[in-house]
Amino acid sequence: MELGLRGKVALVTGASRGIGRSIANAFAQEGCHLVLAARSKDALERAAEELRAHQIQVLTVPADLTITDDCKRLVEQTIQRFGRVDVLVLNAGGAPGAGFLETSEDQWMIAVNLNLMAAVRLCRLVIPHMREHGGGSIITISSIYGRESGGRSAYNAVKAAVISLTKALAREFARDHIRVNSIAPGSILFPGSSWDRRQRADPAAMAVFVNDELPLGRFGKPEEIASTVVFLASDQASLITGACLNVDGGQSRSNI
Repeated sequence: MELGLRGKVALVTGASRGIGRSIANAFAQEGCHLVLAARSKDALERAAEELRAHQIQVLTVPADLTITDDCKRLVEQTIQRFGRVDVLVLNAGGAPGAGFLETSEDQWMIAVNLNLMAAVRLCRLVIPHMREHGGGSIITISSIYGRESGGRSAYNAVKAAVISLTKALAREFARDHIRVNSIAPGSILFPGSSWDRRQRADPAAMAVFVNDELPLGRFGKPEEIASTVVFLASDQASLITGACLNVDGGQSRSNI
């Protein structure tokens, strides 16, 4: 299927490893030029070297998305290099803490800042450029535990907020031809991930979890998230906006 993405410019946050890196690779395979953002300069450069093998241009911008000035610098450098942003993928996220009473107010604010406010900052910066060039696609990476109860309370709350923001932006900017959608991954396994650490720490418990909670009998792969993101960014998904799509192998239980 021709996705019509060749020559587009995609900005991917949290792009140095795991799901973000797989998303960047999927866009590179479609011929997109890339802007990669993450905190680690060295990890970004390693990712960029691999991606340039696809004969595309890659800009790396080390940035902490909890800092407004870093978000501004990220978008400014993108526009200076490419003159536009066609696709924005908001993949950076996560939440510290444990149980509700054990999670401090500072940890709550870290979760809000990294997930919700980073998305707010970057959308406010990117949407005017998308308007100027006739449209674009924004994709947020949330979680099945933003669609339904599950996981730690701070994580659950901020991922739900990201999904809500996605819907609001989709409705507000539809007439500007800016589509905004969300992906809700289930349990995704890759080296260095939380599931990887748990599996190495207690393989027997993880075997029970997979048997009881994952209907396909396996964890998801970052590449399976990435291929869905690229489809949503493409013209083949031209009628899809305001959606939150589970990519979870049937793990979630919500009817909606």
